[in-house]
Amino acid sequence: MTYPKELKEYPQLEEKTYPFRLFFNQCRDAKAEQNILFLHWHEHFEIIVMQKGGAIFHVDSRPYEAGPGDVILVPSGGLHVGYSLINGDIAFVSIVFHASLFKDRYQDSQHELFVAPYLNNLYRFPVKPVEQNPVCSTYYPLLESLIQEVRDKSPAFQLVVKNQLHLFFTLLSRTFPPQRMSDRHHRERYSVNRERFKPLLEYLEQHLDEKITIESAARFVNLNPYHFCKTFKKLTGRTFIDYVNLYRVNEAERLLLETDLTITEIAGKVGCDNPNYFTKLYKQYKGLTPSVARKM
Repeated sequence: MTYPKELKEYPQLEEKTYPFRLFFNQCRDAKAEQNILFLHWHEHFEIIVMQKGGAIFHVDSRPYEAGPGDVILVPSGGLHVGYSLINGDIAFVSIVFHASLFKDRYQDSQHELFVAPYLNNLYRFPVKPVEQNPVCSTYYPLLESLIQEVRDKSPAFQLVVKNQLHLFFTLLSRTFPPQRMSDRHHRERYSVNRERFKPLLEYLEQHLDEKITIESAARFVNLNPYHFCKTFKKLTGRTFIDYVNLYRVNEAERLLLETDLTITEIAGKVGCDNPNYFTKLYKQYKGLTPSVARKM
C-alpha cells in the first residue's frame, strides 16, 4: 500500500540495536472531537495503549473507539489519526518499533511460522484484537509491564522490552493464526482511493494560503462532490472542510509558537484573509484566541 509521502513520519527510535521507542501522549482539557493524533503513517509498527479518557482512532479508514485499558494495533504503513471523544484529559502511550528489532530470531522456525508473517506485512492482526477475541485482554499486562520497564530504565531493560513485545506478538498469532485477510478487496479499494487522493493531500499541504472548495477538490480527484465527501470522510474521519480548517489551525499554532509573524500575517499564510474570521476559527478548534495562545 502506498500513502502520501508528506504524511510519512520518521520516528526517532532509541538506537539502531533496539529500534523501538515509547511516546507518552497527554492532552489536558481536550475537547470532544479534538485532534489528538495527527494524520500520518510510518514503516514502523505502533501499539497504542489507552490510559485515560476516551478517543476514536481511524486506522486505514476504519474507526475504533478506545477507553482506558484498550489497545489499538497500527500495522506497518497504516494510515492513522485520532480524535478525542470526551471533554477532559486524554493520555495514551504509543509503542513504536521496527520489524528489524527481531532480526536475530530469523533462524527460528517457530518465529518464521508464527511471528514473521505479521512483521513482513503478509498478514495483519485485528486493529482492536479484544473485539474479536476477549482473551486478548489477558495479554495486555505485558504491554503495561513493558511501559514500566521503559520508565524505570533498569539494567538491560531494552532486552526485557524486546522479549515482552515478541511474546505479545506470539500470543496474538496463537489467537489469530496466520491467514489471508478476508477483506482483501476492501483494502484494495481503499488503496486505490488513497492513490487517487494523493495529489490532493499534497496540494493542500503546499497551498494552505489558497481557497479550495469542495467542488474544486472533487474535480481534483475526478469524483462528483457527493462521492468525494463520502470517500474523504472514510479516509480521514473528518469532513473535507473540517479537515482543511484543522490543518490550517494546526499550522497557525505552529507559526504562533515558532515565529515572530503577526497574527494578521499568520492568518494570511493559512488562507484566512479576514483576521476576525481567523480568530473565530482558531478559538473554535483550540478553545482560545491566537493572541492568548501566543502569550501562553
